[in-house]
Amino acid sequence: MPTYIMLNKLREHIEKIIPLTDDEFEFISSHFTTKKFRKHQFLIQEDMIVKYNYFVVSGLLKLIYTDDTGKQHIVAFAMEDWWETDFYAYYTESPATMSLECLEDTEVLCLTLEDYKKLCNGLQKMERFFLEKATFGFLSSQRRIISTLTSNAKERYEQLIKQYPTLINRVPKALLASYLGVSRETLSRISY
Repeated sequence: MPTYIMLNKLREHIEKIIPLTDDEFEFISSHFTTKKFRKHQFLIQEDMIVKYNYFVVSGLLKLIYTDDTGKQHIVAFAMEDWWETDFYAYYTESPATMSLECLEDTEVLCLTLEDYKKLCNGLQKMERFFLEKATFGFLSSQRRIISTLTSNAKERYEQLIKQYPTLINRVPKALLASYLGVSRETLSRISY
């Protein structure tokens, strides 16, 4: 996809929260770079320094945590119009504890921490935009934690379908099971 189309998608995304002038968006877009990744390619791998927060223009990603036994846990999926990274590693400039892998060919806009700070300092509107995105991300995380603690597998699956209906057709059942914290067999039983 041409860069100008990728940037237009970013502008549409930002303008859902704040209005922008052409000059403001020119300033914003100057802080992003574009990257393309193939299915199964990693944007982040455990122990590497996380350079970017990624805005997904097209494609699908999974954020993975691997425990001490080698078992992989799906922390999140990210599709078009979503931001994803190992946020702790990104903001603390420390090695990643998670990996970010493409489930489909993916195109992203990349924002370094330095450019993030320049954007927030140079345009107060962007500080408000990122605060709102972080707030909604936090609320979503809280809902997922509460759901994991209080809902059974079938209820969690139904909540996932309701919240992200297109995700079900794009993600293999084994990965959905991992995300929901159930076995593949359990997911097969409850998804019929």
